[in-house]
Amino acid sequence: MTDSLPLNRRSAHITQGKERAPNRSMYYGMGYTAADFDKPMVGVANGHSTITPCNSGLQKLCDAAVEGIRAAGGNPQTFGTPTISDGMAMGTEGMKYSLVSREVIADCVETCVQGQWMDGCVVIGGCDKNMPGGMMGMLRANVPSIYVYGGTILPGCLHGCDLNIVSVFEAVGENAAGKISDQQLQDIERHAIPGTGSCGGMYTANTMSSAFEALGMSLPYSSTMANEHQEKVDSARESARVLIDAIRHDRKPRDIVTRQSIENAVAVIMAVGGSTNAVLHFLAIAHAADVPWSIDDFERMRRKVPVICDLKPSGKHLAIDLHRAGGIPQVMKILLNAGLLHGDCMTITGQTIAEALKDVPDQPRADQDVIRPITQPLYAQGHLAILKGNLSPEGAVAKITGLKNPAITGPARVFDDEPSALQAILAGRIRAGDVVVLRYLGPKGGPGMPEMLAPTSALVGQGLGESVGLVTDGRFSGGTWGMVVGHVAPEAYVGGTIALVHEGDSITIDAHRLLLQLNVDEAELAHRRALWQPPAPRYTRGVQAKFAFNASSASKGAVLDDFAPHAAAR
Repeated sequence: MTDSLPLNRRSAHITQGKERAPNRSMYYGMGYTAADFDKPMVGVANGHSTITPCNSGLQKLCDAAVEGIRAAGGNPQTFGTPTISDGMAMGTEGMKYSLVSREVIADCVETCVQGQWMDGCVVIGGCDKNMPGGMMGMLRANVPSIYVYGGTILPGCLHGCDLNIVSVFEAVGENAAGKISDQQLQDIERHAIPGTGSCGGMYTANTMSSAFEALGMSLPYSSTMANEHQEKVDSARESARVLIDAIRHDRKPRDIVTRQSIENAVAVIMAVGGSTNAVLHFLAIAHAADVPWSIDDFERMRRKVPVICDLKPSGKHLAIDLHRAGGIPQVMKILLNAGLLHGDCMTITGQTIAEALKDVPDQPRADQDVIRPITQPLYAQGHLAILKGNLSPEGAVAKITGLKNPAITGPARVFDDEPSALQAILAGRIRAGDVVVLRYLGPKGGPGMPEMLAPTSALVGQGLGESVGLVTDGRFSGGTWGMVVGHVAPEAYVGGTIALVHEGDSITIDAHRLLLQLNVDEAELAHRRALWQPPAPRYTRGVQAKFAFNASSASKGAVLDDFAPHAAAR
């Protein structure tokens, strides 16, 4: 589409008469005039809800985007997308709906944009799965689109110390270990979440927002702004103006999201110490963009990109501190100068990455310690390691920052559900040197691949974060740290080796050797495999049953549409 072509694809007779203009009378019923049909129709996918603080501050951003679209000459058309609060659902059956919601959100965006034949789309989201779900929907629809992140939460405070959502989960473990009183736990609970915005560390939401900025699909600096600050509202309004310009120049998501721009996004994820969930979600995003990208590409990127940001959960600072220190543009400029970014990648603004970073300082400011020079990294290589071995032949994901020695060999403590594992941890039955195995929690087995923040935080709270391993075919929260390995594939439900582990078996986790090994000989494993029977499905109706039936392996992003003929050929 160029400036000389019609902007409104619904009212124009295009593609040589193959499409008819839709009935305009329904638009007149909403107050449209004849002149409106010469303007682009722009969807605003609004994730606002009062379910979670992550999303309860989104309506003001939607309102600003609507104003911006109108001011720039477009017709805004708002529609809703759902959300599930990972922080609230953690440790409950509801957590199994979190990853499912990623697919539901993607379907919502694709369905509304395509069903209503929109010319462009602004997606506004906050909580973890809003991010990849919205991006996947944008890529499927492939009309000019921009992502507006809801913004991070400001830190809570108690006795002069900053708090965040992970503080609460770790306090539960400390309370169970007798390190803090019931009253101290309650005080932390009441002060950890001071207002609106997504969880404040470099957890999943802030990881994905940072990656979207690096991808070129969000405005510079927008990914680390606080929801409660006016600059976030201003950025939403400016995003709408940029989108109208992108519609006029036909800058579409699949023109921007390429293999090179995904490398840029993953480089930033490594540099900021981002969430393990980014591996799962970028596999799914690449699939939606029809870009060749495998789990081994993350390991390739990890080896060459250092961690240069000191951020929670394994570091000291929160996302708002990163923003004050120069934000993602400062991180990207450092990586660009080091030859670790593709500067010629296009962004939604029409600028290249190099052009967008032209005025950003070459070095981080000396008065902050959030972003380090690349010559003084926290870690010389990235933190998201892909481990393979007989326990995970398709790969598993480990976050290895913050650990003195990311290797352990110990006896398996086997659990087929999260509550029993958490009970054992809180009761003190897990000891240093153990390797906890949590299985039948993968995409099909969970179903929905729930996160394990409650057990991992309980281990940290009891002082076992570095001395106990935890292996699962489920996922971890972006707030997780410790000797943990997730996304084990193939999962237990389809007969992966993790299903064959017995209590007391020796397991080795060794990030140095990128190894996840069950130390049982092949003859014994063959015997166990012959006796193994798949469990009955946990759900036989509804969205969970549909997810379990269609979900691909975690090593392919747990997407639901990998059955297409072209997918098998890739």
